[in-house]
Amino acid sequence: MATCWQGLWAYRSYLLVFFLPILLLPLPIFIPTKEASCAYSIIIMALFWCTEALPLAVTALFPIVLYPLMGIMDASEVCLEYFKDSNILFVGGLLVAIAVEHWNLHKRIALRVLLIIGVRPALLLLGFMLVTAFLSMWISNTATTAMMVPIAHAVLDQLHQPPTGRKAEKGSNNPAFELQEPGPQKEVTKFDEKDNGQVHPIPAASLEPTARPQEQVRFSQGMSLCVCYAASIGGIATLTGTTPNLVLQGQVNSLFPKNGNVVNFASWFGFAFPTMVILLVLSWLWLQILFLGFNFRKNFGFGEQAQERAQAAFRVIQTEHKLLGPMSFAEKAVSVLFVTLVVLWFTREPGFFVGWGNLAFPDKDGNSMASDGTVAIFIGVILFLVPSKIPGLTRDPENPGRLKAPPALLNWKTVNEKMPWNIVLLLGGGFALAKGSEKSGLSEWLGKKLTPLENVPPPAIALIISLLVATFTECTSNVATTTLFLPILASMAQAICLHPLYVMLPCTLAASLAFMLPVATPPNAIVFSFGGLKVSDMARTGFLLNIIGVLVITLAINSWSYPIFNLHTFPSWADTNNTANCLAIQGNITTPSP
Repeated sequence: MATCWQGLWAYRSYLLVFFLPILLLPLPIFIPTKEASCAYSIIIMALFWCTEALPLAVTALFPIVLYPLMGIMDASEVCLEYFKDSNILFVGGLLVAIAVEHWNLHKRIALRVLLIIGVRPALLLLGFMLVTAFLSMWISNTATTAMMVPIAHAVLDQLHQPPTGRKAEKGSNNPAFELQEPGPQKEVTKFDEKDNGQVHPIPAASLEPTARPQEQVRFSQGMSLCVCYAASIGGIATLTGTTPNLVLQGQVNSLFPKNGNVVNFASWFGFAFPTMVILLVLSWLWLQILFLGFNFRKNFGFGEQAQERAQAAFRVIQTEHKLLGPMSFAEKAVSVLFVTLVVLWFTREPGFFVGWGNLAFPDKDGNSMASDGTVAIFIGVILFLVPSKIPGLTRDPENPGRLKAPPALLNWKTVNEKMPWNIVLLLGGGFALAKGSEKSGLSEWLGKKLTPLENVPPPAIALIISLLVATFTECTSNVATTTLFLPILASMAQAICLHPLYVMLPCTLAASLAFMLPVATPPNAIVFSFGGLKVSDMARTGFLLNIIGVLVITLAINSWSYPIFNLHTFPSWADTNNTANCLAIQGNITTPSP
């Protein structure tokens, strides 16, 4: 009998893929409407995403097959949803991020900031959180964590060494800083998506902590957790920082085509950056109290022995920074292009003054015809054109008789290896799912069923949504979570005459609050696989962080988000035939002022 159950468990993915569609077939058969057919498709996709019976990107392709065969949408319409402007922005942003990683610019930034902040225990936690959050705003959360965790462990080794033999030879390389160390004992963490994917940590015996005082063990745990938490928190600050943010932008543009580009890089940054800062500071305070205690004099490194250890750790960071040498031409060029990209994003169509997009490339209504995706691709293309060394002719090492030009800052081989193409498909699947819900009438049907929520205060709705999504995202991909929830929430908002962004923004931010479980997000898995942590440690720490995150999101959506997105009124771009009474009856006012 035990063998039978083991066999079923071994083939669970095959059984789910085969039997789930058959078990749900009565829905479209006995209710032969487009709404039921679309619901059938969405339920199957949701179950496959939650169980990961198929790779997430493969499940995202289902609308291409199911929608045309069920008469919901033409195949040509469905396919257009898979390469929208949000996908372009994602690809362009990652081109720049890959260039930053390729030339090791992110490591230089990290070490430099740590040298400035210092290495006293409390400041060390803050320094690693600030650096990780900043890097995670621009490059992959997973790549940021994979780089910062070895640095953290190398610094901790110096802090925890006895006074004798602590000094490292000047100029010597510290192998703990290397992201990929040789040797059979090296732990490997595999991941296949930018933010949420299948992560398979392989624990390494060599990384297990040896017998150390409890105080050192606690500090090491806090240092590890601060990196993965800061990576998730930092990603919410920018539109390209984490994939759910782009899902929101794409869903808004797909469901409300006349929204006037309400969610762009500048507006999102104005809303999400203060949220990120508050959440990061509160997380630092919580980690400091939990892992360092209330002795703030000791936490900030006052005392001769503490200062001696801090100096030893400082020397390690200083040595590693010196080993990087002076900035190369490639690093300087990537830095200039990176800053240019950010400036162009902020000034394209900021809203509070006329941007360069409105002036140089206006449409008939005066809006910018160039999007954030246009800017990202423009800078991405330049990366393939600028040489990585000062222009000049050098001899080819393999053929001294032939002159050779320096390689460009970026080449397609590097891009192809590091670009998470599965996320592009996953984003497209989400947009197709939302468009199918609209075309089939399922969104309208759901909206009518949710009208009783009109009597619930809007702040309570936002709070409940944040709690629900934060719980759901602990065991499901954050991209899949936002993809499933956002169309439903948009329909609900229209049905109860509430600004759609008032419920869609909390959902998007809450999807990044995956703090409790190692499997919740790749940064958690990377940190957990380094050893020294139990699931209970992460769950206990992450539980309160989830509560703090939900409260901060509730504060943000009921305060500074109002002037940024004009949440006081029900927008005309969200008005449809079934919500035509919202503007007339409520006099354009649906959400009470905070």
